[in-house]
Amino acid sequence: MGKTQEELVSLRNEYVARGVSNGNTHIADFAKGATVTDNEGQEWIDFAGAIGTLNVGHSHPKITEHLKNELERFILPGFNVIMYESYIKLAEKLAEITPGDHKKKTVLLNSGAEAVENAVKIARKYTGRQQVVSFIRGFHGRTNLTMSMTSKVRPYKFGFGPFAPEVYQAPYPYLADKPEGLSDEAYIDSVIKDLKNFFIATVDPTEVACVVIEPVQGEGGFIIPDKKFIHALKDICEEHGIVFIADEIQTGFARTGKTFAIEHFDVVPDLMTVSKSLAAGFPLSGVVGRSEIIDSPNPGEIGGTYAGNPLACEAALKVIEIIEEENLNAKAEQLGATLETTLQSFKLEHNYIGDIRRLGAMVAMEIVDPETNAPNKLKTSEIVKTANDNGLLLLSAGINGNVIRFLAPLVTTDEELNKGLSILESSL
Repeated sequence: MGKTQEELVSLRNEYVARGVSNGNTHIADFAKGATVTDNEGQEWIDFAGAIGTLNVGHSHPKITEHLKNELERFILPGFNVIMYESYIKLAEKLAEITPGDHKKKTVLLNSGAEAVENAVKIARKYTGRQQVVSFIRGFHGRTNLTMSMTSKVRPYKFGFGPFAPEVYQAPYPYLADKPEGLSDEAYIDSVIKDLKNFFIATVDPTEVACVVIEPVQGEGGFIIPDKKFIHALKDICEEHGIVFIADEIQTGFARTGKTFAIEHFDVVPDLMTVSKSLAAGFPLSGVVGRSEIIDSPNPGEIGGTYAGNPLACEAALKVIEIIEEENLNAKAEQLGATLETTLQSFKLEHNYIGDIRRLGAMVAMEIVDPETNAPNKLKTSEIVKTANDNGLLLLSAGINGNVIRFLAPLVTTDEELNKGLSILESSL
C-alpha cells in the first residue's frame, strides 16, 4: 500500500529542496483531460496546465497509446551519437508550421530556458555581436543568462548574482500603466518613442545581436502588446541587422487561438523558441528559424546529451496532429471567450477585480485595491490558495503578484470548465 498524503508531504519537506515551490501540496495520482485525481481520490480541475504545458490535456489517449509502442523500440540512442527519425521528422514539421515561407532549420533541446540560451548563442555567432535585448516584465528562465534577461527580481533573481553581462531590458507597453487622460493610441506612440530612445541612450543597435520578446508576456501577467509596437520593433531589427527572436514557450501551440502568438501581429520572426505544450508534458524545446542563422554554429557547438529525446519527439509529432485534428485553435478562442465572459460577470459582483484581458485562451484577471486600483498581492494569494484548497489548480503571475492567470487545457470539457468556474466563484 502506498504512503498517505501526510507521509509524502513529510518526506517532501525532509528531502526536497526548499527552493522548489508547490502551489498545491496534494499528491497527484492520475490525470486525464483537465482533471487531476490525488492519491486520496479527491479531484482537481486544472486551470494551470503545468504552467501552460498541457494544451492537449493530461494523458491524451492518442499520445499515450503511441508512446507505449515507441517505448519498446529505444529510449535514448543520443542524436549526437546515432540519429533517429523522430528528431528529423519533428524538425521538418516545425519548419512547416512556423511563420514564414523562408528556408528553416531546427535544433531540439530540453527546456525553455535552454532554448532561449541557444537562440542567443546562435544570434551572437551569426551577427558577431554580444548585446542582448529583452523587455521589462519579461520572463525567460532560471539559468544565469535567462535570469539576466528576466525582469522580476523576486523570486527569480534576488541573491543569485552576478548576472550575465551585455543584457539590457527595453520598454514594453502595458495599458494599465497608461497615464490618466492619455488615449491608448497616444500611449503606444509614447512607448514606441521610448523604445527608439532606448536604442540611442542605452544600447547602440549596431552592437545588438538579438532582441528576445514574448508576443504575450507570460509570467509578467499576460500583457498583450499593440501590433504597432511589434511592427516598430521589427523595423528597428531589420534596419540594423538585429536577430528578432519570438519567445513562444508559453504562447505556442494553439494557446492564443493561433498556432503561434506572433501570427496575431503579422510579423515573421528570424528565430522562435518553443517548449512547454510542444510535447504534452515531456521535456522538449527547440529553436526554429532561418537556416542561414541556425547554421551559424559549427558541428558540436550546440546540442546536448538528452536534447531531442526520441519519446518527446514522438509526443510532439502527435501534439501537432491533435492541434489540427481537434481544431484546437478554434477551441482556444471558444474557451477564452467563455472564460472572459464569466470573469466579467464576476467583476460586477466583486469590486476588487480589475483588468481582464486575453488572447485566445491565454486569460488574465487582475486583483486590485478598489479604492486606489493598486495591485493587491495579498488578496490574489488568498483567492489562489482558497481555490487550491477546494479543488481548482490555479496560478498567479505578474510583477506585482496580483494577476490570476488561466492556462486550462484546450480540451477542457464543458463539465470540467463549469465545475472549475464554480469553484473559482466560491473562492472569490
